[in-house]
Amino acid sequence: MMALLRWVVALFMIAAIASCTDPGMPEGTFRPAAGGKFYGGIYRINETGELSSMDPVRINDVTSGHIAANIYDNLVTFDHNLNLRPELADSFTITGSGMQYTYHLRTDVWFHDDPCFPGGQGRKLVASDVVYSLTRICDARTGSKNAGYFLDKVQGAREYYEATAAVVSDGVPALTGVRGFLAVNDSTVRISLTQPFAPFENYPALSSMGIHPREAVDYYGSAFAQHPVGTGPFRFVRWLPDREVVLQRNPRYWRSDEHGNQLPLLEGVRFSFIKDDKLQLLEFKAGNLEESYRIPNEFFGDIVNNQKQPVGDYARFVLLHVPALSTQYYGFLNTDSVFRDARVRQAFNLAVDRRRIMRYVLRGQAAGPAEHGIVPSSMPGYAHDSVHGYRFEPDRARQLLSDAGFPGGVGFPAVTLQLNAGGGRNMQIAEAIQGMLKEHLNVNVRLLQVEFAQHLERIDAGKAPFYRLGWVADYPDPETFLQLWYGKLVPPNGAMSPINSVRYVNPAFDAVFEQAITTTDRAQRMQLYRQAEQIALDDAPMLLILHDEDYRFLQPYVRDYPHNAMDRLQLHGVWFDRSSE
Repeated sequence: MMALLRWVVALFMIAAIASCTDPGMPEGTFRPAAGGKFYGGIYRINETGELSSMDPVRINDVTSGHIAANIYDNLVTFDHNLNLRPELADSFTITGSGMQYTYHLRTDVWFHDDPCFPGGQGRKLVASDVVYSLTRICDARTGSKNAGYFLDKVQGAREYYEATAAVVSDGVPALTGVRGFLAVNDSTVRISLTQPFAPFENYPALSSMGIHPREAVDYYGSAFAQHPVGTGPFRFVRWLPDREVVLQRNPRYWRSDEHGNQLPLLEGVRFSFIKDDKLQLLEFKAGNLEESYRIPNEFFGDIVNNQKQPVGDYARFVLLHVPALSTQYYGFLNTDSVFRDARVRQAFNLAVDRRRIMRYVLRGQAAGPAEHGIVPSSMPGYAHDSVHGYRFEPDRARQLLSDAGFPGGVGFPAVTLQLNAGGGRNMQIAEAIQGMLKEHLNVNVRLLQVEFAQHLERIDAGKAPFYRLGWVADYPDPETFLQLWYGKLVPPNGAMSPINSVRYVNPAFDAVFEQAITTTDRAQRMQLYRQAEQIALDDAPMLLILHDEDYRFLQPYVRDYPHNAMDRLQLHGVWFDRSSE
C-alpha cells in the first residue's frame, strides 16, 4: 500500500509541475541552414548510469560509450538500421579467406584543436593513428578493458599484451607493437587475423575502437581519460564528475548532410547525471532536457496506450520505440548441484508465464517474451522464430521436476536468486517469477540483492548458482549472444568466467558455433547460428525471460534523431526546428 501511495504522489507531482510549466525551448542561438534546417542549440541529455572513462580502451559501459561516440570517430560505424557503414574508412575489403581486412582512409579528417598539438591546432589523421589506437587496446599498461576483442584473433595481439603485462615500472616491452596492425601508407590500414572470424568486421565500430592521437595520450597522461581528443563531431570542453559533461561543436568536422550543410548542426551537447529515471522524466517534462530514455515502469501504462502512442499531457511529445537487441535472463550455474540436471532447468523455464509478466508487471513495456531463444527478434537477417524455446507449460514443468526426483517439489532445496541492488523493474519481475515457481513447482526462491560490482564478481567467480542479468548486443551479429554458451570460454580450475558465466559446456554446440563464426557467407552463417542456438536451448542453460523494447521521449522540435536497436547515440545529424516560432 505504501509503495502504491508513493507512486500516486510521484505521478501527481509530475502532472502538477507540467500543468504550470510549458515545455521549454532549446538553449542557444540559431541561424538558418540549407534545406529548411537550422544551426545552433545545445542538446541537453541525461544519463542515469555512471561515466567511467573517456579513454576508448577503457570504455565498457553504456554511459561512457554514449559520450565517446560523439567525440571519436571509428573506421566504420552502424547506421540507424544497424547496417555497417564507412566512417573514417572510405571503404574496406576482406581478403585472404577472411583473414585480412584492409581499410582505405579518408584524407580530409582532422583531430580536434587542443593544447596537446603545437599551437593548439589539430593535425590531419593518418593511418599510423589508427594503428596506435588499436595497439593501445592490446597494451596491458593502459588498463584496457577491451583487449579480449583482439587477443587470439589478431596476429601478435596476445604476444604484445603479455609483453606489456610483464613490463615493470617504466621498462620497455620486448615487443614494440602488434604485427597484425599495419599502416601500409598514410591512408591505408591492414589488419591480419590468426584465423577467419566473420563477426570481426563489426569490431572497428565499437566504442572502444575510437581513433585518437598519440600526442593527447602523451600530453595528458593518465588524465587523458578525463580529457579526450578525437576527430568526431563534438570536442570536449569539461567534465564535472556526477554533474555534467559539456561538448562543443567541432568546426572542422569532415561530414556534411544531404543539403551540403557542414555537420554537426548543433552547437553543443550537455550531459547531466540524474540517476533516478523518474526525476529524469520530470526534468524532460519541465522542458529541461531534449530527451528522456526509457519510461519508469510504474508510469508506463498511464502515459502510453496499447498502440504505443503517448497520451494525456505526454501527447505533445514525440515517442520513439524500437525492439532492442537485448535480452533479460536468469542464469543457472550449470555445474551447481541443483542446476546441473537439465530437467530442472527446463522445468523452471516452462513454469514461467512470460506473457503474463509482460502484461501485468511491465504493462507492455517489452518487445516480446524470450520464447524462441536468447537472440532477439530484432537481430538483422536472423530467423528468430525458427528456433524453439520455452512457453508456459506448467503440467510439463511439474513432470520434468518429478522426473528429476522431486515430485510435487518435495525435497527440492530452497534456492537463492541473486539480483543487483536498485529495485525497480528487476525486483518486480523477480517477485513475479518467485511466485510462479512456488505456485507451479512448489519451489521456494529467496531474493537477494547485492551491489552491482559484487553481483558481477560473484557471478563471474561461479558463486551465484541462480542470478539475474541482461545482455545487450555489442554489434548486430548473433555471435554476441551465443558466445555466452561457448564451452571453450569456461576456464579450467574454476577461474573467473565473465562471458560464459553459466559455465555451459556442450561439444555439439561448440562445433556448430565454431563453424558459424568462420563462415563469411552471412546467410549460411545465420543458418549455422540457428542450429547452434537450438542445441543449447534444448539443454536450457538459462531461464530466458524477455527481449527489451527501447522507448525514448523527444521534445517536439528535435529532428533527425537516429533511434536504433542498440541505443547508439549519434548526434551529428540532429537539429532543432525553429520554423514554428
